[in-house]
Amino acid sequence: MLISLGSRAFTLPSTLSFGTFIKHLPTPRPSSLQFNPISIHKATRALSSAGGGVHSTHFEALTSKQKHQIHVYIDSLLQWNQKMNLTAVKEENEVMERHVEDSLAIIDPIRSSYLSHCGESLENMSVVDVGSGAGLPGLILAIACPGWKVTLLESMNKRCVFLENVVGLIGLPNVQVVRDRAECLGQVDAFRESFDVAVARAVAEMRILAEYCLPLVRVGGLFVAAKGHDPQEEVARAERAIRLMGASLLQTCSVESHSKYGQRTAVICLKDGSTPKKYPRASAGTTSYC
Repeated sequence: MLISLGSRAFTLPSTLSFGTFIKHLPTPRPSSLQFNPISIHKATRALSSAGGGVHSTHFEALTSKQKHQIHVYIDSLLQWNQKMNLTAVKEENEVMERHVEDSLAIIDPIRSSYLSHCGESLENMSVVDVGSGAGLPGLILAIACPGWKVTLLESMNKRCVFLENVVGLIGLPNVQVVRDRAECLGQVDAFRESFDVAVARAVAEMRILAEYCLPLVRVGGLFVAAKGHDPQEEVARAERAIRLMGASLLQTCSVESHSKYGQRTAVICLKDGSTPKKYPRASAGTTSYC
C-alpha cells in the first residue's frame, strides 16, 4: 500500500498487518514520551467511578471489554497530554462527557444513513477519520464497531506516535494510522475515493471539510461532520463546495448526546459522483470555490 507523507512516498511490504504503523517515520526520543503503563487497579477504578458520573445509553450499550478499552484510552490520553497538547480537557469524567460521548453519538446516524443509501451491510465498512488528532471520533468508533476498518489520518507526527501507541495498548487490529495531510492524501490513487465513510470532528469549517474529506469517499459513500447544536449557516455556506466535490447534502440531524455541552448535530453528505481531479487543492481552505 502506498502511503504519502508530504513530499515523500513509501511502498509498504505486503506482509505488514492492517494495524501496523509506518515505521519509516522519525519519532521523538523515547524519554520524552514515556508514561507509566495503565494498571488493572486504575482501569477498574475508572470503570467504577465513571458509572456514577456519566449516564449514557451509548456507553452503557457497550460490552464490558469495550468499556474497558475506552477507559484505557482515556487514561493514556491524559498521561500523554502531560507531555504534548492532545486536548484541553484535563479530567477523566470531562473526557468521557465531552469527547467520548460525542463520538459515540454519531454512530447511529452513520449506521442508518449508510444502510438506507449506501449498502446492505456495515461489516468491513471502511472509515477514514480526517484530522484525527487524539483519535476522536475514529478511535472510539473502532472500539464500538470492531467490524469497521478505521483509518486515523493525522498530519502531526507526535500525535501519530500517540495514536499508534494507544492502538497497540488497547489491541485494535481494525485500525491503521496514516501521517499525512488530507489535501495530499486525497490525490494519492491508493486512497482517493476508496473509503465508504469519511468522518471529521472539530477540524475546520464545513466548506473546508468538504474539500478535505469528500475526495477520499467512494461514489455512493458518506461524509459525516460532527458539529454543534446549530450549524445551519455554516452548512449553507458549504453547499457550493459540497456540490463541487460531487456530493449532496443528505440530512442534518440532531444526535442524542448526553454531554452537558449541549445538543450536537451530524451533517451527512452523500457522494453522488466522482470528485474532479483538481480537488483537493494544496490551498484547500484558503481559496474560494469558483
